[in-house]
Amino acid sequence: MKRVRCPKCDTFIPFDETQYEAGQSLVFVCPECGKQFGIRMGVSKLRDTQREENKENRAQFDSQPSGEFGSIIVIENVFHYKQTIPLRMGDNVIGRYQKGNPINTPIETVDPSVDNNHCIINVSRDKQGQLKYVLRDTNSNTGTFVDNVEIPPRERRVISDGTLFTIGATSIILREPE
Repeated sequence: MKRVRCPKCDTFIPFDETQYEAGQSLVFVCPECGKQFGIRMGVSKLRDTQREENKENRAQFDSQPSGEFGSIIVIENVFHYKQTIPLRMGDNVIGRYQKGNPINTPIETVDPSVDNNHCIINVSRDKQGQLKYVLRDTNSNTGTFVDNVEIPPRERRVISDGTLFTIGATSIILREPE
């Protein structure tokens, strides 16, 4: 059994996901407030969609092997399914996916507490040639938290493999390449 949360009153509505196929759209009516909303079952095809929308960035993205510089894992919550998003050298601008939004590391979510441009992970190499990850908030409305401590504006925080950070109601884990 899975459950969805009403976007208006936060009531959980259970349903049996085994009765539906990937790609199928479901419509729910909240028994508490009467709000009608829909979800789509299955795996996201966000990466392919974004590549088509941002063709000028496509050559740069495709030239880098997936996961060469690590990745972020967006943990499944009531807003979306688990997502693994590869990182690239330089600034990885993380935020909510929206058509036309120029960020390069989008998260597919309807979480209203994630800004379109929420935070940045800068990937670089230190003097020993090891990958270094620096997280900073982009003055988002709800803040960026590392181990439940908010990163103040203009402050940078060095993070490493396994670091859990939160943007809005979404939790993310950094994974270094194997």
